[in-house]
Amino acid sequence: MTAFDESERRAWAGRGEAYAGSFAKLCAYPVPRLLDAAGVRHGTRVLDVGTGTGTTAAAACERGARVTAVDAEPGMVALATRAAPAAEVRLATLPILPFADQQFDAVVGNFVLNHVGRPRAALAELRRVTVPGGRIAVTIWAAPAAAGAALLGRAVEAAGVTRPGHLPGLAPEDDFPRTEQGFAVLLSDTGLADVACETLFWDHRTTVEEWWSGPASGVATIGQIVTSQPPAIVAEIKAHFDVLNAEFTDPEGALVLPHAALLAQGGA
Repeated sequence: MTAFDESERRAWAGRGEAYAGSFAKLCAYPVPRLLDAAGVRHGTRVLDVGTGTGTTAAAACERGARVTAVDAEPGMVALATRAAPAAEVRLATLPILPFADQQFDAVVGNFVLNHVGRPRAALAELRRVTVPGGRIAVTIWAAPAAAGAALLGRAVEAAGVTRPGHLPGLAPEDDFPRTEQGFAVLLSDTGLADVACETLFWDHRTTVEEWWSGPASGVATIGQIVTSQPPAIVAEIKAHFDVLNAEFTDPEGALVLPHAALLAQGGA
């Protein structure tokens, strides 16, 4: 396990409910396209890796698929079990999955590769458990971030806060460009065939209170940055957030935040 993996485990421990109440609805947007890309339909044996609150697993069950889902955080496993009672939900951590070779017709991972320290090894493991000719479909956040996705980071920067040293990034040899080409090359280098990558754009509608609740509860990297600051600095970040979010507030008072994600797919 890399230093990045260890940091991710600590960051997400016990934060399932906070994630469900903040960023989970944002991350649900690509799910139908993700399942389409993997060819998930009635009878498909599908593995959902990094299931989180179980949104993808539940959607696959609704299609009549035979769903197995895994997550590295016990709290997420509990939430996913409730969201997708027809699925088999288990605790497991990439890049080592507790499954035999060639066990699934399709494997999906919605934003899970943003949270692993060795993306290539993780993709190789997804390929291992997929039958020859089966499909793998994964999403990540695009970089540079879309305007709505950058809002919280802008508030942090405006307060003069930088990423703390206890939150490591990926090692240079494990990183890759978060572009259509960079993501496609990552899949191709793992041995996947017929690789394709596209950018998904959407506006996420939320509220000021909901959007702030994620970082205020320590959810994701942005939350770890915010909650590692003393109270006075957290208050300063929040003040900048309150000013900046006016750029995205519609006449009814809702936040409308443009986001962009990359959806890549390939054959095992």
